[in-house]
Amino acid sequence: MQDLNVTLVQANLLWENTSGNLSHFEKLFEKITTTDLIILPEMFTTGFTMQSKSFADCMEGKSVNWMRSQAEKKQAVITGSLIIEDDGKYFNRLIWMQPDGELNYYDKRHLFSLAGEEKHYTPGNRKIFPEVNEWKILPLICYDLRFPVWSRQSPPFTELGAHPYDLLIYVANWPDRRVYAWQQLLIARAIENQCYVAGVNRVGEDGNGVMHSGHSAIINPMGERQAEIVGEEAVLQYTLSAENLTRVRENLPFLDDRDEFELRR
Repeated sequence: MQDLNVTLVQANLLWENTSGNLSHFEKLFEKITTTDLIILPEMFTTGFTMQSKSFADCMEGKSVNWMRSQAEKKQAVITGSLIIEDDGKYFNRLIWMQPDGELNYYDKRHLFSLAGEEKHYTPGNRKIFPEVNEWKILPLICYDLRFPVWSRQSPPFTELGAHPYDLLIYVANWPDRRVYAWQQLLIARAIENQCYVAGVNRVGEDGNGVMHSGHSAIINPMGERQAEIVGEEAVLQYTLSAENLTRVRENLPFLDDRDEFELRR
């Protein structure tokens, strides 16, 4: 298992402007040097809009193909969520795009009822565990952060082993007025699952007048904040230590005492 070079891209998203956002991210990508994984915010082409029918893309559409071309160009995995129409349904879908053009996806499970997200999107029920440099990764979306059972490293994992993932990712449009919860929950998820956590949020005001202050961050398995971007657009590159992750899990094998449970829906 090698160290993992990750890049967090915190951006001021243009409201419901797919072409403008894609062009803007291309400029931000010019700041990125060699990396293994590039993480973008939730709904990075539109902002957190409920106009799903008006701004949905498809799995062979402009935004997904843009991710494919950029992943090849940067020779890195690119991930972030888009509005996707699939078989007549609309999803807040995280795309996991590899440099070779192969992709996987995760549909947001916990839809944000305070904004009526459940009225416009269909929830998912399938997690993915892609690998980069032998790191097993669990990517989730925004509101999922408030529900720790969904991300819990819990036995039995006959195929994935005692630790089904090493890095937990949250891509988000998390408002500034609740940013304290964002910060604390990222830390909690890292501690309870003994993993690195990368949270990527946006900045700026959206079309509904909601302000976002970012606070995209890297948290280590002990819950310590290793890096953070506050209040501005920025590209953060950071190397996750495989040695540190292994040392924490070997010296503090707390997960051996965890509860076993099964989700029913």
